[in-house]
Amino acid sequence: MMTKRSTLKLAACAALAAALGMPALAQAQTKLKWAHVYETSEPFHKWSVWAGDEIKKRTSGRYEVQVFPASTLGKEADLNQGLQLGTVDIVLTGSSFAARSYAPLAISYFPFIFRDAEHQLKYATSDVFRELAAGYDKASGNHIVALNYYGARHVTSNRPIAKPEDMKGLKIRVPDAPAYLAFPKALGANPTPIAFAEVYLALQNGTVDAQENPLPTIEAKKFYEVQKNISLTGHIIDSLLTVVSGATWSKLSAADKKIFDEVMHEAADKSGREIIASETRLVDEFKKKGINIIAVDKNAFREAVLKNTKPTDQGYRQADYDKILAIK
Repeated sequence: MMTKRSTLKLAACAALAAALGMPALAQAQTKLKWAHVYETSEPFHKWSVWAGDEIKKRTSGRYEVQVFPASTLGKEADLNQGLQLGTVDIVLTGSSFAARSYAPLAISYFPFIFRDAEHQLKYATSDVFRELAAGYDKASGNHIVALNYYGARHVTSNRPIAKPEDMKGLKIRVPDAPAYLAFPKALGANPTPIAFAEVYLALQNGTVDAQENPLPTIEAKKFYEVQKNISLTGHIIDSLLTVVSGATWSKLSAADKKIFDEVMHEAADKSGREIIASETRLVDEFKKKGINIIAVDKNAFREAVLKNTKPTDQGYRQADYDKILAIK
């Protein structure tokens, strides 16, 4: 049985710990799960791990973040659902998947809405993005913290794709989210949703003739081993969102929310800048591997897409589209 003296000692220790900003014995370290579908070799994983370490450091060890890469905790749709179920605390996810909770968020996937990477990075700090993120937060109960540059999506294929007409009848893998359908459908291709982890095998066994992803992803997932043509269509400037579950976010103090926010924005910036640099490098590296790099007329593709579809056809708001185009 604990003596009165022992009780007083423990109380004194707890008070001292609190005064020094240290967690009390009763306040065990909070463990958080951060999940994504990307390989450990990719910047998204590296900077997620960095962010976890920084959060632990800046909260004096009160939070420990374990990162689960490469679909370890499920496909992307599973991870988004996990935010609601409490099986994950933080995810990196495409706006296209988050948009299942708030459809307007996927406007950023409308083909050729962004001029380039810098345009998208300006969007990440714009009023229109803040409005869309707030709409998602309200609809889902979760919290979007940061937008990460993912890369310009290009088409890899068995046969060369040099002009819009070459897309006709092409069986092309797209992520299992409606936002990716506008580009191939507008050009007469046959989009086939397949989970990210299954794409390599689908290309290898001929289930599909093509797929589309940024160059760093094509390298990391080794799609170039089974597809010898890369057409630089750049039809979507893609992004990932860093999302914290509502249950986790609501438990954070104001000071800790500030730490999480700062760290996650830093990680997004670091990974984005690394991806932008690698996109420039990889064109030459793929050429050295014997890959046929096709520099297409992007304006021709853009005009062909816009001739057959517009934002409102995809369920997006014209006002959001116009605001994004106007960002300088």
